This record gives sequence, C-alpha cells and structure tokens, in this order.
Amino acid sequence: MRILERLDEIYAIGATRPGYSELEDAAHELAAKWMRDAELEVSRDEAGNLFGRRGGGRMWTGSHLDSVPDGGRFDGVLGVVAGLEAVERAADLQRPVAVVAFRDEERGFGGSLARVAQGALPELYVEAHVEQGPRLLEAGAPLGVVTAIVGVARGEVVLDGAAGHAGTTPMAGRRDALCAAADLVLHVRDAALSIPESVATVGVLAVEPGAANVIPERAVVSVDARAPDRARLDELVAAIGFEPSLVAEPAPMDPGVRAALRAELDRRGLPAPELVSGAGHDAGVLAAAGVRCGMLFVRSGAEGISHSPAEWTEPEDVTLCVDVLEGVLRSL
Repeated sequence: MRILERLDEIYAIGATRPGYSELEDAAHELAAKWMRDAELEVSRDEAGNLFGRRGGGRMWTGSHLDSVPDGGRFDGVLGVVAGLEAVERAADLQRPVAVVAFRDEERGFGGSLARVAQGALPELYVEAHVEQGPRLLEAGAPLGVVTAIVGVARGEVVLDGAAGHAGTTPMAGRRDALCAAADLVLHVRDAALSIPESVATVGVLAVEPGAANVIPERAVVSVDARAPDRARLDELVAAIGFEPSLVAEPAPMDPGVRAALRAELDRRGLPAPELVSGAGHDAGVLAAAGVRCGMLFVRSGAEGISHSPAEWTEPEDVTLCVDVLEGVLRSL
C-alpha cells in the first residue's frame, strides 16, 4: 500500500527529525516530490511550511514531519501522507484544497505559524493524527472525532527549606525541601483526579545542593496542568496552587467540521466516539487563529504508546483514515 510505503520512507530518513534540521529538510523534500507527482502546486512560506495546492487551497489538510528523539513512524507524518492520499483521490474536487506539512511542530508549538500572513490562512483545516493514547483501542473503535484540544498551564513551584548535615541533624524539626516537594507531587496528582478529564504532571524536580549527605534546602518542581476548557483549567491551577508562566488556551474544534466527521463515520457504519485531545496539535494553533478546524483521531496500537519506536497503527486503520478523510474533504 502506497501510504504505508511513504510512512516507511519518511521514517527511514531518521527516527529523530528535529525542527529545521537537515533530516526535517529531507522529509520535506520527499513530501514535496510526492506533491509534485500528484500535480499539486508546491510552495513554501516564510517559515518553511510546505504546501501542495490545487486551485489556491482555502481548505487545508496535513500535519507535521518533524519528530521527537527516537519518535514513532506515525506521529505527525500520518496526517501529511493521509492528507496527500485523500487529496490525490479527490482529483475531481472542484474547490481549492491544499496539503500542508508544518515545520517544527514538536518544538515550536505553532511558532512557524506566526510568519504566515493572516490573509493566507485557510477557511477550513482537517487534521488526521494518531491518538497517542489507549482510549480508541479500549473502545474497539478505529477512528474518533476530537471535540477539543486541551488547554495547558505550565510553571514551577519553588520550595525552600534549610540545609543541614544528613547524619547529625535530628529528624524532628528538619526543614527538608524535598519532603515538601514529595507532598506537592501527590497533591498535584490528587488535584487532577478531582476534576473530570483533567491531568497534571510533575516531570522535572531539581534539588539543591544535591549532595547525598546534605538535607535539601531547595526544591524546584515543574507542573504541567491540562484540561479541556478554560473553566476546568482555571479550577485545576487553583487546586494545585501555582502561578503558571505559560498558558495555552483550550482549542474547541469547529462544530460543523465535527459533524461532517461524525456523518462520514456513520455513513460507513463505524462507531464515532468523541474525545478530547490531551496533546497539542497544529489544529489547535490554527483554531486559535480563527480557522474552522477538525481532527480525526486514528487508533493507536501497542497499548497507545507514542513518541517511541514502539508506536504502531494497524494498516486497516490507516486505510479507513484515508477513506474517511477523503469523504470529509468532499462533503465540506
């Protein structure tokens, strides 16, 4: 199957393709060749985002080609090659359409979009993407419709204690910053458990002075809090009790595009589960810029593992993804 061969060709360039690296360049050159083979008009904008257009392209589909270190073969790439396959199949489509491959999505989180002229943005954007989680697998559904992309609040909490000799300072009365941090980590977990569809993570913990025989006098804890709407995100931040240094607003998907995705799944007799995306995507950046966006999630195998060489999606689910994406592009 051509789409599976293309996924393999991109992966063969390198499992690690940082944004604006030579490896990401090579992936974009390969995708540009496929676009030209499909008789699309190939162009790049100031940020290096790649477009394959037919008739101007007011409706976009695509994703990104960069990768996290030792990432999987589906993350981002599936959206580009499935979008290209769907547009090739819909060669008779009379409306303007474009396949897009964004630069530096994994690190830039939409930074490359800042250099796209506002007037050049599409009216519609539909992105196919592997789910990167186990929910569709557990539901027995090959595809799902994304309702919203979560909002994210990130920041650090600094906990101060008092250094002391690990052997001579009595346990009673110690001011151990790491013990306070341990309590905070559990508090972060419990806060997220108390708010539906919310998650929170402590991924980095730095301890000072960092010696085995010294009581920690300072601990710096990172907090990543996510929720599907601003009300729950604010509630989660308040429950944790930290001041975010970065906030990315939740991005609801367009009701009309969601309805078109559901209708196409229904037409094919497929279940149409709706779910929130816990990860950021290109669709979230475009939605924040006022574009009507929708996302089609594709079932992840291997227990939902992603950002890993173990990432997997079954070929039949990839085929269904292209079928549904083509139908949605036609119906929209």
